[in-house]
Amino acid sequence: MSIRYFKGIRPVFFPAMMTACSIFLAVLISAVCLVPPGSAFASEDASTKSDRESMMNSIAEQYVKLVLAAGQHDPMYVDAYYGPGEWKTQAEEGQQSLGELSSETGALIGRLCEADLSGADEIVKLRREYLLKQLKALAMHLSVLGGAKHPFDEESRALYDIEVPRYTEDDFKKIMEEVEALVPEGEGTLPERLERFRKNFIIPADRVAGVFTAVIDEARKRTKKYISLPDDESFDVEFVTGVSWGAYNWYKGNAHSLIQVNIDLPTYIDAPVGLAAHEGYPGHHVYNALLEQHLSKERGWVEYCVYPLYSPQSLIAEGTANYGIEMAFPGDERKKFEREVLYPLAGLDPSNADLYDRIGRLTKKLSYARMEAARLYLEGEADAEETAEYLSRNVLLSPDRARKVVDFFEQFRTYIVNYYVGYDLIKEHMEGCGAESAEESWKEFERILSTPQVPSGLKK
Repeated sequence: MSIRYFKGIRPVFFPAMMTACSIFLAVLISAVCLVPPGSAFASEDASTKSDRESMMNSIAEQYVKLVLAAGQHDPMYVDAYYGPGEWKTQAEEGQQSLGELSSETGALIGRLCEADLSGADEIVKLRREYLLKQLKALAMHLSVLGGAKHPFDEESRALYDIEVPRYTEDDFKKIMEEVEALVPEGEGTLPERLERFRKNFIIPADRVAGVFTAVIDEARKRTKKYISLPDDESFDVEFVTGVSWGAYNWYKGNAHSLIQVNIDLPTYIDAPVGLAAHEGYPGHHVYNALLEQHLSKERGWVEYCVYPLYSPQSLIAEGTANYGIEMAFPGDERKKFEREVLYPLAGLDPSNADLYDRIGRLTKKLSYARMEAARLYLEGEADAEETAEYLSRNVLLSPDRARKVVDFFEQFRTYIVNYYVGYDLIKEHMEGCGAESAEESWKEFERILSTPQVPSGLKK
């Protein structure tokens, strides 16, 4: 692992919205797979399996090429790609219109729905379901790129295969009262008092890299105890500025990632564990490495050589990354590790560590209000200033951090739901899977990371 600092890295903006595509989005999103009677794939002999595999591989290849072509209209859409170089070149040179891409996406959805997979292995059926959900998400994203306006719930449902719960300010009132009682008294509003208290837990800039390295090493050790990783897996870390997100994993293929950490704002002592586990072990880095190893390389499923950001795959990715923090540091182990290892490395006084941890656990619950803030902003019920004020009032963010979150909404729209609904989905699944030991729990977690999964398939 190497660590580098980059100042003033480019902010990313979406291109100007193009005129609306004449696509039948509602038909694409609500498409239902119907298996025609008397299908050619009625028996499960070797010839049938070969024909089915050939058909699925053909659909998967077209899917990858559609995603790459869509990426020409949105530079953030293709989060990772490590497939044939000529496919990327074709997408760059082809410059297909949004209308053409929408039409081809609809046709591919229809073709996939007509495929009869009766008698196929369960993992092959999961593969079809994964491709279908990913294609429907692509249809929605093309519509958004074309300038269509969709309600927050409709857009998030089509992109991420989930229903987003609704919250009111009353839902957070009791939590707010508990925070109010814990934060040291003083002048100013609760967010101002909280910010003043938290300043005691800022890692000095010259110690951030050392703290982060220690966390990565620990998270990797804990993950490798239960999950076998590719021998050559690795990643680099860069500290950057001028972006709207807190950290980002850019997966490069061959079990290698570039992890960028935003240092525009101060780094608090509780941030490194979350970031290292979420972006690295057992989060995004492990997730992408296992998908590449087990599905892209071992099975030759080319759809896993590309990762479209606005898709159900992201809800699985963000949900497992957030829950992965608790997998690596269960119970009070995170607090213990921070107090005994990170506080000394950061040169911070741990005397108020327990209070800081209690407040942090409460304010984490307030973070669900971010989804309501995004809903208000994206549906035009609040402007940027009003949304930032809502975040300060309900999530207790400082003005600077609140504005960063609004910038995130502007750039990534409904993506925010993946962190919270995704976490809840994975948590519910893991707690209900029947695991009776850490080994069994990690085995199920690894299965989710390394097999085709869609959110609705994990929902009980």
